[in-house]
Amino acid sequence: MTTIQVSEDDIRQTRELRDEFQKFLREYEFGMREVETKISILRDEFLHDHSYNPIEHVKSRIKTPDSIVEKIARKGIEEPDFERIREEITDIAGVRVTCSFVADVYQLFDLLTQQDDVTVRAVKDYIKDPKPNGYKSLHVIIEVPVFLSTGPLLVPVEVQFRTIAMDFWASLEHKIYYKFSNQVPSHLVESLSDAADAAAELDARMERLHREAHGVPQRQLDPPPPPRIVNV
Repeated sequence: MTTIQVSEDDIRQTRELRDEFQKFLREYEFGMREVETKISILRDEFLHDHSYNPIEHVKSRIKTPDSIVEKIARKGIEEPDFERIREEITDIAGVRVTCSFVADVYQLFDLLTQQDDVTVRAVKDYIKDPKPNGYKSLHVIIEVPVFLSTGPLLVPVEVQFRTIAMDFWASLEHKIYYKFSNQVPSHLVESLSDAADAAAELDARMERLHREAHGVPQRQLDPPPPPRIVNV
């Protein structure tokens, strides 16, 4: 059995790197909490003032260290440090908001991104322009201020808005691709595409029923207005 000698200096440096990485991830956790609070306030306001809850559920996550390392490799980031990671990877913190209807998706997007302390860095509307495999969701990268003892810090957070049907389809698609290690048989790919169309039809039908039952006028689902975007 080989014994490797480790110096006290090596141990100290390793601990310092660990502590710095934990601090790095905490910043994203704080940013994620800020977004969760904003969404929670909007939900409570709708419930109390409008007797309606447009949000079915909210999920949040921070990328694991392994996921961050994998993304660094995929993006080809050479000699990464924490500042470079901050610049290149904007989805370390993520919040997923599942809504009842497509109209709710766009309304919540508008209400969140038009807040004065929210800056939009990028928007990808996969509802208006679905991915080739049928995936639908509205993605936005926003920056929110986090006020630390050392001063304010702008933290990027990815927020995904989708309906129940979109969320169910995306969950099933992920499980199938994981099962086949991304080598999915063509007949299953075609079935997934058909299921995406069926989910879109279900969204449209359920929203029509909801509006007819509550006498709500139809809202044009135009693309959201141009957001405030900073260069990245």
